[in-house]
Amino acid sequence: MTAYGYFLASEEFGPADLLAQAKAAEEAGFDVLAISDHYHPWNDEQGESPFVWSVIGALSQVCSLPVTTLVTCPTVRMHPALNAQAAATSAVLTGGRFRFGVGTGEALNEHVLGDVWPAADLRLEMLEEAVDIMRQLFTGKQITHRGQHYTVENARLYTRPDEPPPIYISGFGPRAAAFAGRIGDGFITMIPDGELIGEFRKAGGVGKPVVGGLKVCWGTDRDRAVKTVRRLWPNMCLPGELGQILPTPSHFEQACELVTEDMIRDDIVCGDDVEEHVKAVRAYADAEFDEVYVNQIGPDQQGFFDFYRDTVLPRLRSNA
Repeated sequence: MTAYGYFLASEEFGPADLLAQAKAAEEAGFDVLAISDHYHPWNDEQGESPFVWSVIGALSQVCSLPVTTLVTCPTVRMHPALNAQAAATSAVLTGGRFRFGVGTGEALNEHVLGDVWPAADLRLEMLEEAVDIMRQLFTGKQITHRGQHYTVENARLYTRPDEPPPIYISGFGPRAAAFAGRIGDGFITMIPDGELIGEFRKAGGVGKPVVGGLKVCWGTDRDRAVKTVRRLWPNMCLPGELGQILPTPSHFEQACELVTEDMIRDDIVCGDDVEEHVKAVRAYADAEFDEVYVNQIGPDQQGFFDFYRDTVLPRLRSNA
């Protein structure tokens, strides 16, 4: 049975708002939480980007829902050994309800220390080595590692959960899906594509969870909701690899000048038509996703939670 979760957008909201949304999501009947891990927002209008590990620590104290990072890049901005420590502590604080979603990242967040942004093939190599290092550290043993991309010297995690947090791998194409099946404990993708999930399963993903999600903009005025998306999240309509290679919010703002309101109407659920919301979310369940996360764009969070509590979640769970 598919679990329905709320996606906390660190790019748009500060820590206090994210904690309030987590509590509201639990009260509204959502099953799970996800949270983005960014250094920068996609554009200045979004305007936030708190340190995800501090927020997860606070989340563990205000609600009881499982938490997944969607997603952390554990390869450039922070060394895998530090990411392993952060993930292990998060798993302890949440009582084992933390899942570590990882991916190859975006230049937007990972170039900030002045490192060269690697090509896609190299990023996959780095991610595989990083995952191996983190899994070794989750055992609690002291490790030394001298690999192609990383060095670890006499490192040991003393604070860690009874069971290591599962590592879910993010991917958006057949090759990445197969990569996730080979090295991941689960697969994260934002496209409800059965063929992509098939690639994941064939490469070793049988029995492993598949996780995805979407953004919506609930509101009683559909045109106003479209304008809200155009103001805050036009980057969702950018094609190809732009999301991985553009280095600053201002570059995204320049590219998003090409995004029109009609493009948003075609691609993103806006307004209060319950059938549209149910259909969009159910597409993930129909594609055999184990978890699907929904994020509400804009300020009317409580209206969204009331709408989903009263109309959307009951419909999804009844298959009506």
